[in-house]
Amino acid sequence: MPMQEMKQTMTARLNLDVQYAGSEGHPVPSEDEFHGWVNAALPEQGFFSLLVRVVTQEESQSLNDQFRGKQRPTNVLSFPIHVQDETGAQYLGDVVICEKVVSDEAQAQEKDPVAHWAHLTVHGVLHLLGFDHEIPEEAVKMENREVEILAGLGYQDPYH
Repeated sequence: MPMQEMKQTMTARLNLDVQYAGSEGHPVPSEDEFHGWVNAALPEQGFFSLLVRVVTQEESQSLNDQFRGKQRPTNVLSFPIHVQDETGAQYLGDVVICEKVVSDEAQAQEKDPVAHWAHLTVHGVLHLLGFDHEIPEEAVKMENREVEILAGLGYQDPYH
């Protein structure tokens, strides 16, 4: 099993665990980058806790198969939980992002890799907050919120 690096950042409104579970040799965001993206996606009021885990294709495919019945790796998976953690924060759940899929998508779509990581992180956090894109009307709401958050971070609309 690959060595796993775990980091934890705590601020006044966010307790964030970042795990780097193995590496496939692609650049991955820093803990500080994840913290900024997650923080931007959260409601203005409240104290929140969550996990962001960067995984290999193998782990992504295993989770995608187990929880979604899809036998392929995917860019991002979200696992909402919503309980109070030991710090008193609302634990929202886990966001799992596949290093290689994100890298390959950014290259294939000619997107800035950092902007793509930011988008998928925000996307995953919004899923933890109850946003979804299965119904067209809900997809529009979620995409509009993503665009708004990313613009506030200085990134272009990921859908255009």
